[in-house]
Amino acid sequence: MNKLKKKHSPWVWIPTLYFAEGIPYVVVMSVAGIMYKRFGLSNTQIGLFTGIIGFVWVFKGIWSPFVDLLKTKRWWIVVTELFLGAGLAGVALLIPAPFYLQATLAMFILLAFGSATHDIAADGFYMLELNSNQQSFYVGIRNTFYRFANVLGKGLLIMFAGMLEKVTGKIHFAWSIIFFVLAGIFLLLFVYHRFILPMSIFDKHATNSSAKNILAEFRQTFISFFQKKQVWIAITFMLLYRFGEALLANISSLFMLDPRKIGGLGLETEEVGFVYGTVGVIALILGGIVGGIAISYKGLKYWLLPMALCITLPHLVYVYLAYFQPTNFLLINISVAFEQFGYGFGFTAYMLYLIYFSDGQHKTAHYAICTAFMALSMSLPGMISGWLQEKMGYEHFFVFIMFCSLTTWLIIPFLKIDKKFGKKKINFIQSK
Repeated sequence: MNKLKKKHSPWVWIPTLYFAEGIPYVVVMSVAGIMYKRFGLSNTQIGLFTGIIGFVWVFKGIWSPFVDLLKTKRWWIVVTELFLGAGLAGVALLIPAPFYLQATLAMFILLAFGSATHDIAADGFYMLELNSNQQSFYVGIRNTFYRFANVLGKGLLIMFAGMLEKVTGKIHFAWSIIFFVLAGIFLLLFVYHRFILPMSIFDKHATNSSAKNILAEFRQTFISFFQKKQVWIAITFMLLYRFGEALLANISSLFMLDPRKIGGLGLETEEVGFVYGTVGVIALILGGIVGGIAISYKGLKYWLLPMALCITLPHLVYVYLAYFQPTNFLLINISVAFEQFGYGFGFTAYMLYLIYFSDGQHKTAHYAICTAFMALSMSLPGMISGWLQEKMGYEHFFVFIMFCSLTTWLIIPFLKIDKKFGKKKINFIQSK
């Protein structure tokens, strides 16, 4: 009996599930960009390519009802993880090819499709398996491990790639090894979740799944989403809350890599990996955990504006780094740690709001639609971020990002959120 409880404990599967959810996204949107940078592509090309691939997540709301209606969420999670592991191995095999650019871009699009489907199933499983109080408490944990996958990709694996580049002297070969490692990690996650994910009594697919009924349910799902109260305010919030981060995300690592003569910091590949993979990951984890705990005690409404400030104001460190171009590696690490802590803390509010707005009938599909808007908020600015940076230069580009933070702050007062949402029900004696 104890073993059964342990197997079904959220602590056993939430960290690995959201780690698995984060890997393909960071590979497509960040690791691929650094790889292409090392292959000689420009910032404009990298921003455009990653932005186009990111549009797959934008349209995942279109097929989210099918994931809701066909098979169980658990089935979709396991199958897509096997598909993603095979896809990462495919990228590794195609990197040495003379037509690598076209081939790897095609594979990244397929990976994005598999990843988006995995997102729908994983988020739906999370909301079905946990009650509202558990969802509030674990939101910081799930975001932490999602971002840990991000930092693993941008940090430790980039360090490993830099070491392999120096040892082998072959950049393409080094990156091929990186993608074989990623494929191995994902296949291990597939095996783990095949046996560990709980068999939820709430995780059921539609029993009446004729084509006519599926299409009718599909239509009703979308109609009901846009009939929700404050839907247009909510969509505006989803699009603007991370506007500054959307411009920064693809450029921050490239800024670290670019030579000082063109405004960058001139770091080596493995140094960039170290910055994001050590101090950065510790700060990110602390920010996510503190954010989840804070909301569980005071509620989402109380913390929304403070968290909005925390996700935007730390971008000032990049203004400082661009203008002063410090050579002190410790100072660079401290700056990134400050920014990552703020991001981890502030992002918690965003994800919990998506859960709040999705609640009700069709919540799995509605949450997928919300995350599609989240993807759109990152893809559109990301597509032009490289072009803007090359036109403005790093100094003016990072100042421009700070002005974009106004869009995040201005939308907050218009949101209506239940004061009790997110609070953990805890019985304790308050001292006066």
